[in-house]
Amino acid sequence: MKILDCRDLQCPRPVLETRKQLLAHPDEPVQVRVGNDIAQTNVTRLATKEGFFVTATNKGDEIVLELTPPKKKESTVSQSEPVCEKTTDNTVVYISSASMGRGQDELGEVLMRNFICTLLESSQLPTTILFVNSGVKLTCEGSAVLEPLQHLEKAGVTINVCGLCLEFYELKDQIKVGQVSNMFDTVEAMQKASHIIQP
Repeated sequence: MKILDCRDLQCPRPVLETRKQLLAHPDEPVQVRVGNDIAQTNVTRLATKEGFFVTATNKGDEIVLELTPPKKKESTVSQSEPVCEKTTDNTVVYISSASMGRGQDELGEVLMRNFICTLLESSQLPTTILFVNSGVKLTCEGSAVLEPLQHLEKAGVTINVCGLCLEFYELKDQIKVGQVSNMFDTVEAMQKASHIIQP
């Protein structure tokens, strides 16, 4: 049985690591160790959605989740569905700030980092990510999300970074991922989008 030790992983990593395992080995049981109730709830929800039976045991400072796969059916279409859907959507992600939501900037930066990392792990990647205003800082030297953004770009996601915004923040020489764009590119991408996500 595969054992995933997710006790020290920050949300949403326990879910992402579990999801990877379930997708790679859908017929195998797995034990997931988490460190708090929130991670337990999130992993349990994911596993249940995938048809796994979940039992939880509290052991001191950790919670041990036993995930048992569903009984194998002769024919399932669910396995091929994500691949079929992947190229049919034109989703644009519009990022206008270096942090996510309103409130404490420190928390917002963590949430934005988690959002971009989770986006990379999702089965359906966006076609384009637009960075405007202080969001352009995420594409520049020193950004905590450069690596996942570079992976997204290598996977075929177009990353457009507002040139006027880079100039305003004096960051034009520090861009490390994506291409410098203008408002026409931004408007055109949004007009052609079937869905727009703004974290």
